[in-house]
Amino acid sequence: MSTVIVVTSGKGGVGKTTTSAAFATGLALRGHQTVVIDFDVGLRNLDLIMGCERRVVYDFVNVINGEGTLNQAIIKDKRVDSLFILPASQTRDKEALTLKGVYRVIEALKKRFEYIVCDSPAGIEHGAIMAMYFADEALIVTNPEVSSVRDSDRIIGLLSSKTHRAAQNLDPVKEHLLITRYAQKRVTKGDMLSAQDIQDILAIPLLGIIPESKSVLQASNSGVPVTLDKASDAGQAYLEVVARFLGEEVSNSQKKGFLSHWFGKK
Repeated sequence: MSTVIVVTSGKGGVGKTTTSAAFATGLALRGHQTVVIDFDVGLRNLDLIMGCERRVVYDFVNVINGEGTLNQAIIKDKRVDSLFILPASQTRDKEALTLKGVYRVIEALKKRFEYIVCDSPAGIEHGAIMAMYFADEALIVTNPEVSSVRDSDRIIGLLSSKTHRAAQNLDPVKEHLLITRYAQKRVTKGDMLSAQDIQDILAIPLLGIIPESKSVLQASNSGVPVTLDKASDAGQAYLEVVARFLGEEVSNSQKKGFLSHWFGKK
């Protein structure tokens, strides 16, 4: 059985694409057949972060329009056997995504993959709705700042009202909070919201906290998902997020500093 996961947040620049790449890679590293789809039509970036931009021939919109097959568009990652990428188009606009077209593609992917990760564009318009519409679960990515948290709250509202599950009165999309670019020193100084502040506002389960780290930018610029950087604290944090998502226990020895405060308790 396949699970469709949307990585979403109303605000741009919070780390959705970085998270999509890192999370999908983490699932694939565990041996799960995983595909990650770039829904950001017109502003394609996932292929850059995944390091496969030169291998893009056909894209998501080509498949929807019948201009290419899914097999032609899907790119197999050269580093992780179970990982595949479906890139977005750079030359179309987001209106090229239709519910029927997205449904057909996702249903076809379900026959091949355990996890389908949907990298949502910023905002709350058409592209973001398309990315979340068929989701079973959602990673809501937010930075520890008021505007980011407010936009995430709006996304939570859309997940409960503008999805296939809501339309069909099915169980709601399962929501997970992921806080990125978190710096405990700045929290202590009062320069950014604490994880507890964010949880109190959004009231959804916390899946993980990704520390602010230069390695994230370095990995993105190198076209390598940060979960493949064994020396990266952010990369390790993403791997722990994947473990928690899969229902695994993360031992205390794997956690350092402020993370143990949040995930050391049962």
